[in-house]
Parts: sequence; structure tokens; C-alpha cells
Amino acid sequence: MIQTFEKKIAESKVFVIGAGGIGCELLKNLVMSGFKNITVIDLDTIEISNLNRQFLFRKEHVGKSKAEIASSVVKQMSQDVNITFYHDSIMNEKFGVDFFRSFSLIMSALDNRAARSHVNRLCLVADVPLVESGSAGYLGQVSVILKGRTECYDCTPKPIQKTFPSCTIRNTPSELIHCIVWAKSAFNQLFGENDPDDDVSPEMDSMESLPTVSENSSTDNASTNGHHTTKENSANGSSQHIEQPKIHLNTRQLAENNGYEPKHLFDKLFHTDINYLLLMADLWKERKKPTPIKFSELVSSGLGGSNVEKVSLDPNTQWSIPRWAQVFEESTVELACKYKEIQQQSDKNTLVWDKDDDAAMRFVAACANLRAHIFHIGIDTLFNIKAMAGNIIPAIATTNACVAGMVVVEALKIICGQLDKCRAIFITRQPNPRGKILVDEKPAPPNPNCYVCSVKGQVLIRVNLEKMLLKTFLSTILLKTLNMLKPDVMDICQKHRVLISSEEGETDGIMDRTLQTLGVLNGSQLECDDYAQQLNFKIIIFHDDKLDADGFAVDSNVGNVEESVTGKIAATALDNENALDKDEELKRKRPSTAQETREVCMNEDGMKDGSDDIEISPKRSRLE
Repeated sequence: MIQTFEKKIAESKVFVIGAGGIGCELLKNLVMSGFKNITVIDLDTIEISNLNRQFLFRKEHVGKSKAEIASSVVKQMSQDVNITFYHDSIMNEKFGVDFFRSFSLIMSALDNRAARSHVNRLCLVADVPLVESGSAGYLGQVSVILKGRTECYDCTPKPIQKTFPSCTIRNTPSELIHCIVWAKSAFNQLFGENDPDDDVSPEMDSMESLPTVSENSSTDNASTNGHHTTKENSANGSSQHIEQPKIHLNTRQLAENNGYEPKHLFDKLFHTDINYLLLMADLWKERKKPTPIKFSELVSSGLGGSNVEKVSLDPNTQWSIPRWAQVFEESTVELACKYKEIQQQSDKNTLVWDKDDDAAMRFVAACANLRAHIFHIGIDTLFNIKAMAGNIIPAIATTNACVAGMVVVEALKIICGQLDKCRAIFITRQPNPRGKILVDEKPAPPNPNCYVCSVKGQVLIRVNLEKMLLKTFLSTILLKTLNMLKPDVMDICQKHRVLISSEEGETDGIMDRTLQTLGVLNGSQLECDDYAQQLNFKIIIFHDDKLDADGFAVDSNVGNVEESVTGKIAATALDNENALDKDEELKRKRPSTAQETREVCMNEDGMKDGSDDIEISPKRSRLE
């Protein structure tokens, strides 16, 4: 019996997605448990900030592929293990359904919602078991996803994300919230409680192992910023060598040495540091490169700095990038004065970020929008950024280890065919009445109304048909909210007119038109397909004139709406369905500890930040 069990483990082929905090522990556990055929994928490279919780990595590995180094290290633990790695994105089309079908089991240790949803959908189509995992501070979660037997990743609505990988914050932001987190760290580095290990600048140690510098990634001589670089052509002139600085000053030391001069700080944070990031060629293989900006260029064109005319100071108004450069200058001067005053009282005194402190809030908003502009992310108003500035939960190595251990426990059950013994496991804040921190429960059944795994999935969406553009519908709702990859959309009510095509350029000509001018009516039914995910579902769209051009409300967990019901009647029914009586709301059962843990554990890794919770923007409210 034991020999048969060991044989099944040794012969199984498993795929680990993610080689970060949980992924490193998971790979080690798999090898030590007898798994012989392992494939791992991760797009990221190793940073110094990873070393305190990702124990397969050492300082000499900084700048190298996580998947490659993790594979080589676990190979040393067991020479007979057959491990393959990919330094690539799981969203790449070559990792499709056929690729997934080649494995006995998939284990996800991902750190973002879109990728986790994508993996969930491919596993369902390929009919391959998936063990999903995540952690957030001291909370952790492991769930088994079996097609037709358990709920899938998309069966339950996901809360607003509150934890983000530190490498995303520092190197590759893709959302405005990433830039806000970075901006709050910049505030702490300059004026708050200083943590040298949490510097917002790129880590100079990682320059030792950088690949060839791309053509447009040259940096200026930055000796005044504490980094001295020289370029030397190789024999064939095709590569450049970066001479490493002997002394690296952190952000606060640089600021103090230059008297907190705002223009100098601006160029350091938004030009020199960005150019260093551009030297990390591997980061930009699958991403759009950031564009550095300099304060002097804004000033010389009459667009920034002290020469900018005083425009509207309304926090609800969208300010220009030059205006944000001026806000950065003004707020830096004001905060530097406050910091020097408090330092005179005691050199241990520091400023504390508070969203109600006008100068601190303007500094964070300016830094966030300037960084967002550099990384080609849409900027926002001071008012909205104030609402978004929130808490980032720290990554805990012990939590990751517990989660990885429970992933292997569930994996062993699946490999041995004991599917009825699979459990959903949660690491909770407090012990339950039986004194348990690790709480397990039977996996929930599939949600019959899930738009991903149900037979006839559909989503109800409210938008302002008169104002929302088709390109906004595509980017904000289909790609960012419903996590589609290559969507095709047809309007059933217009004889299957194609509104959005995955074929490049086919529908570009109508992207700037509103949904109403394209014939989309209140109650229209849109058929949505994604060939990359082999996903098909229906969107029933309703008009709400109270929403603005970007606003929307989504309910992905509704029952079937009869096609014969008119849009007006359906909308009225939806209104009635969502008009919850306050007394009934109070009588509802409070979510269990396990449910709370499930809602929090959306990400694999995190970064320490402030103390306020992120407030949900009214533009992204869900239908309750």
C-alpha cells in the first residue's frame, strides 16, 4: 500500500505557478515529499527585499530569475527530481489548455487576481485539479478546485485588493493603488519612521547580474544621487557594463545631504531611479517600459515648478502632470520644514502620515500620480486618491510556510484519489472554541449562477449607456473586472453584431463611441467569448443615468433572467431585489471566521504600509 502510494507521487506531474513566498516553501515541500516531476513558472526576478521570507534565495541570486534559482536550489535537495522552469508569464498564450492537460495537478501560489482567475478557467476547461492558495499577514487560505464538485475561484465575489507584492510596488506597478502604496513608502522614507530595508529606490545590489542594457535604457551620471555609473562598450560594442557604487545611500540620506531640495528629489525618484529600472531588461519583456521624467524639462517648457500658473485647486478636479509636479515641490518644502522643526526637539522624532494632513496627502497624491504617469497608468484626483490610500498587510514567512504545507497535504489526497477527503483550510486570527488556528471545512459546491463554471453563466451590469465608451467597457469591465484575456463580444439583440473583436484592429474604429450610439439598449444581451480561456457567458446590461462615464455596478451571482423579460422590467426587478430592508440586514448571520479569512487572502505576498483601510470607490461598487 505504501509502495503504491509512493509510486503515484513519484509518477505524477505537477505544475507550480509562482515561486515567491508560498512558492518557495511549496517547491521545497514537494521535493521532500517525493514528487519527482515538477514544473514551475514565475515571471519575476529576485530582489533583496525577498530574502527575509523566500528562503531558497541568497544575496548572490539578486537580479536573477526566481523560477530558475528556485529550481536549481531544490534540485540540490534531491538529485533525482526532474524539475523544469519557465521565466515567463502564465498569461502567455503558449501556456494554454493543452499545456495544462499534460499535468496531474496544478498548484497556484500567485499574487494577483487576474492571473489566478485565468489559471482557474484553464484548469476547469482542461479538467485538471487545482489547489489554490494565498496569504495576507497572519491569515492564510488553501482551497481545492475540482470541476463539477467544488466552487471555482470565480464563484464568489472578490473584495477590493489590500495586499500587493513588494516587487510589484517597487518595480512594476500596473494599477494606481500600487503607486499610492509606493508614494506612502516614499513619505516614510523621507519624513517618517525610516526603514532602510524598505527603500523605495531600486536595489543597487541587483545591478551585478543585470542582462544587456536595452538601447533606450541609458542613465545619466548620477553621482549626486549617491549612485555612480559608467558605461563601457564590450569588444563588439553590443553590451554595456555598469560599474557598481561602492557606497549606496538610502533615500533619506540623499535627501538630507541635499537639504531636501525638491527638484533634486524629483529627478532622483522619477528620472534616475526609473532609468535604473530600465536596465533590468527581463522586467520589460512582457511589459511596457516606463518613461522617466525630469523636473527641468517641465520647467523649461513652462509647464511645471514655480512658474506654473495657479490653476483650479478643487480636489475633485483632474490636474495635469505639470500641476502635480508643482504640488510635489510645494508639499516637499512644507513637509521638510515640519520635519526639521520636529527634529530640533529630538532626533528620534519623525512625521506620521495622516490622510487628513493636507501637506502629507498632497505629497502622496503627487508622487502617486507622477509615478502612474511614468508607468502609463491613468491618474486620478486628489479626492479619490485620499479615499484609496489604505492599509497594506505585511508578508509573514511563518504564514507562507503553513499555507505551503497544507497545499501539499491536499495535493497528496488528490494524487491518491481521495477527493472526498479534500478540505478548504483557513489560518485564522484567533483560535476557534476548540483551540484551533487552522480551521478546515468541506469545500463548497459550485455556485449555480457563476458566470465561469455554471452551464449557463451570465452577469448583470449597470452602466450609463449614454456616456460609457466602448473602449471603457472593454478595459474597465471585461479586462480588469471580469478578468478576460482575449474577449469577443456580440450584441444578440442586434442579430449578433460584433462590438468587440479579439482580432487586432477589427473594431478599433468604434472604440470611441458610446454604447448607446452602437445600439446597445437597456436590457440588451451581449454574448461574450474568450478563446484564450475557452470561456463563454452572457452579459445583460442595464442603463443607469446616475452613473458617470466610468462608473458601473456588477452582479455576477444572479439567477437566470428570462430572455423574454424586457430590459425595463428586468431593471425594475433588479432594483427591487437589491432594495434590502435594514432590519433584515441586521438579522443576517455574521460571516464565519473562515469566510473572513477567505475574503482577506486575495494575494500571496504583501508589503507593510499605513493603518487606514482602503475605501471602496463609488465607481466600483457592487450590487449587494
